[in-house]
Amino acid sequence: MIYVALGGFFGAIARYGLSQFIRSIFNTAYPIATFFINSLGSFLIGIAIGQGYSNSAHLFAVIGFLGTFTTFSTFSFEVIQLFEKKEAKKALLYLMSSVLFGILFATIGFQLSY
Repeated sequence: MIYVALGGFFGAIARYGLSQFIRSIFNTAYPIATFFINSLGSFLIGIAIGQGYSNSAHLFAVIGFLGTFTTFSTFSFEVIQLFEKKEAKKALLYLMSSVLFGILFATIGFQLSY
C-alpha cells in the first residue's frame, strides 16, 4: 500500500501541475488538458506494462502514479459539462477521441516497450 500511496501522491501532483501548465497555454472550452494527460498516461501505462515491472515498481508506477495521473472521473464530468452547455458536437468529439487515442497510445507504448 505504501508504493501505491507514494505513486498516487506524485501522480496527483504531476497531473495538477501539468494540467495548470496546459490550461495556461491553451485558452479553449475544449478540455485539452485532460485529453492530453489521459493520452500521455495511456502511452506511459502501455510502456510500463510492456516492460514487465517488478511488483513494487508496478504498484508505484502503474497503479499509484499513472492511476492518479490519468483521470476517468474528470473526463466523464467534462463530457457532461459540454452536453449541458449544448455543445454536443464537442462532447462527442471529446468522448470518441479520448477513447480512441487512449487505446491507440496504450498500444503504441506497449509495442515500443519491447
